[in-house]
Amino acid sequence: MKNKGISIYIALVIMAVLLNIALGISAILFGQIKMTREIGYSVIAFSAANTGIDRAIYEGTPPGNTIVGYLDLNDNGVQDEEDSSYRVDVISAGTANCPSPPAVHSCIKSVGVFKKTRRAIEATR
Repeated sequence: MKNKGISIYIALVIMAVLLNIALGISAILFGQIKMTREIGYSVIAFSAANTGIDRAIYEGTPPGNTIVGYLDLNDNGVQDEEDSSYRVDVISAGTANCPSPPAVHSCIKSVGVFKKTRRAIEATR
């Protein structure tokens, strides 16, 4: 009669193993869902950085200046947490890792931000 409670013990061990497997799979799935969402954030942040580069080139911003702006993604006319922003620094040639003239006139570094996701682009002109 020593084996009287062994089936309950085996059932508990099997249930614990299955619970651990289920929790492991759910942790992986939640991580994948978060990463998929952040990929979308990354695209928006990159688009904001690209907009900053375009603006600096279009406006002919001289070296030593900084441009700050945002993309109004929800069309409410006000910058809020649903919008992405960018910061552009125009750097003189030959300073701060920007190649020397005559090959380059200046470097443009733009950083786009959307929901704590940052993407950067650098261009020369």
